[in-house]
Amino acid sequence: MALRADDLIDRRRLRRKLTFWRVAALVVAAAGLVVLSTWIYGDDLTGTAVDHIAKVKIEGTITEDDELIKRLDTIRQSSRVKAVILSIDSPGGTTVGGESIYEAVRKLAADKPVVAEVGTLAASAGYMIATAADHIVARKSSIVGSIGVLIQYPDVSGLMDKLGIKLEEVKSSPLKASPSPFKPANDNERAMVRKLILDSYDWFVGIVAERRNMTKPEALALADGSIFTGRQAVANKLIDAVGGETEAIDWLATKGVDAKLEVVEWKDTEGGSFLFSKAMARTIGSALGLPDYGGDIIHELGGDRLFLDGLVSVWHP
Repeated sequence: MALRADDLIDRRRLRRKLTFWRVAALVVAAAGLVVLSTWIYGDDLTGTAVDHIAKVKIEGTITEDDELIKRLDTIRQSSRVKAVILSIDSPGGTTVGGESIYEAVRKLAADKPVVAEVGTLAASAGYMIATAADHIVARKSSIVGSIGVLIQYPDVSGLMDKLGIKLEEVKSSPLKASPSPFKPANDNERAMVRKLILDSYDWFVGIVAERRNMTKPEALALADGSIFTGRQAVANKLIDAVGGETEAIDWLATKGVDAKLEVVEWKDTEGGSFLFSKAMARTIGSALGLPDYGGDIIHELGGDRLFLDGLVSVWHP
């Protein structure tokens, strides 16, 4: 029995030693990844250690995006980035989101040549962002335009009547919390909302006129919400040329950018490098036997963008 007890003690000691060395090996491997990441990507851990053309994808519904704005500013400050390609594929989104990204791109364009490459779609706030670039290219069948602003809200008063539900409210003034989904909007409420929309619309049209070298009447003629193919957009001066990345690089060459430079996509790395990204954290956690703590599934699927609040500039197909 004594021998058996000694054997058990020895086995436990051996297991503890093995666990220690496994953890130590993972720590060493993680440190090696830090060194490797720094060597490959350079000091900022987001670009590359050689001169290149940065590519940034702007896709899906546009909302306020602090990470994207910080990424654009990091690109602006990187001495290795000689030019930028904005790859846009978006139906639009909130006007505030479009405005903030537009301003970030204009700040970037003050230091480096920026060209927008439209994929399937650059409408509404997506087109607003494209106009911030120095040059816009789109495919012949791309969809461009939908210049305008809107507010949408439901009216569930009919449903409330059917359910026998009444809304009681006390307001400091007639237009407070209006329009409301619980009752039809009156003329004064519609007039207030229309003033709001027209002010942002005038601002949007002014951007198009300024950035596309149009007169205000010319921009207004195109700002009725219409969408255009890439070929139509060229004819209407909404874009500069049809094409894709090759044509974008050709234009950059006219600005003194070496066309042989590699195009490197700058992605959202959620912290600056693969080592500190969610993907890497899941890898290490899995190796340690920890449960997968992946990101919020609703957020990952874009569920948080199904409903946009406030002024929006978005194309609904």
